[in-house]
Amino acid sequence: MIYKILDNKSVVDYVLNIPSVSKMFSHKEAVTAREVGDGNLNLVFIVSDDKNSMIVKQAIPYLRIAGESWPLARDRMRFESQALALHNKLAPGLAPALYHTDLEMSLVVMEYLGKHVIMRKELIKRKRFPLFVGHISTFLAETLFKTSDIYLTGAEKKKLQAEFINPELCKITEDFVFTNPYKESPENKWNHVIDPEVKALRSNGKLKVAIAEMKEGFMTHGQSIVHGDLHTGSIMINEKETRVFDPEFAFYGPAGFDVGAILGNLTLNYCSHFVRTPDVTERESFQAYLIELIRGTWNEFARKFDELWQKNNKGELCPPSYWDFPGGEQAFAEYRRKYIKLLLQDTAGCGGCKMMRRILGIAHVEDIEGIVDPQQRAIAERLALQIGARWVTERASFNSVEDLINIIVSVAGKKGK
Repeated sequence: MIYKILDNKSVVDYVLNIPSVSKMFSHKEAVTAREVGDGNLNLVFIVSDDKNSMIVKQAIPYLRIAGESWPLARDRMRFESQALALHNKLAPGLAPALYHTDLEMSLVVMEYLGKHVIMRKELIKRKRFPLFVGHISTFLAETLFKTSDIYLTGAEKKKLQAEFINPELCKITEDFVFTNPYKESPENKWNHVIDPEVKALRSNGKLKVAIAEMKEGFMTHGQSIVHGDLHTGSIMINEKETRVFDPEFAFYGPAGFDVGAILGNLTLNYCSHFVRTPDVTERESFQAYLIELIRGTWNEFARKFDELWQKNNKGELCPPSYWDFPGGEQAFAEYRRKYIKLLLQDTAGCGGCKMMRRILGIAHVEDIEGIVDPQQRAIAERLALQIGARWVTERASFNSVEDLINIIVSVAGKKGK
């Protein structure tokens, strides 16, 4: 089929002409569609009859947030479909089911999560999700461990690397997360109430060296297949289930990038509640909950990653025979400890960059951007910038997630001083 951009009418015609998909509808004459995409890249349609629904997601040939003046290759949908298939294999039940892929039309048809909500929007409302830590830590451990050299042979990993070379979307991340927010760049936007802080940050040599180091790691450290855009807006959730979606940025990169994105976005939400929740008791209670999410997500991820490693040490990096000597068991344990410590430090650095770019760059987050009064919004923005900068510059000294948490609490405790 020749590529064309779909709309609410043509997407219905398209779906009904795919036998494997159209059979899901009991009343084809009742099928309708509506475009609901609020992201930066793609069109997203909910296609439904009176009983069933599905999602059709289509790549358009430009960056949606910037408009047609910013061309963008449509093959990003190939990466999304590959990543969804992989996530369903490695972490079943934690990603939307994939029904159909059409690379010529640059689209995927997937499960509609009508009983789920976008996590970011619910955290703004102070909603709690008791199973989130268990679910997200499993997703992270399974997908990051089982695409690494620890688990795969060299041939297996190189085959996957060839399938996940994603230069155009990597370039977006390199520019929008690690470069442009920290210098003069035409697409940057920020709250001019914090102009002094922005100027100071962009002139901070120590910080800019640290960010450059993080960018180098992002560009060169092909550790695992990372989701690449794993924030609270890429998670659909309810009290019983969690689904990670939107993996079109997937590529081989530093494993800490995904973990850092989660922890950084939870921290942005933490900062927002100094303004969003004026009742002190209610605010402190929810912020304590967010701290527990940060602590639990890292600790459970690290525990599960280490357990997978102990049980499945069959990859290219250091197979069991490498540790077959007196004292080898202790040496293997020490190597795992150091590896996971470096993962934590990468997590902090990536998470800090993700926080700062959401204040300074082209794409912001509703948690903070939704605070209408610029003076009030600046309260949350200053906190996020301070925490993010310290996570990046102090990461080499971190030994546990408590070091990240202590910075959040310390900076928050100085609010207004």
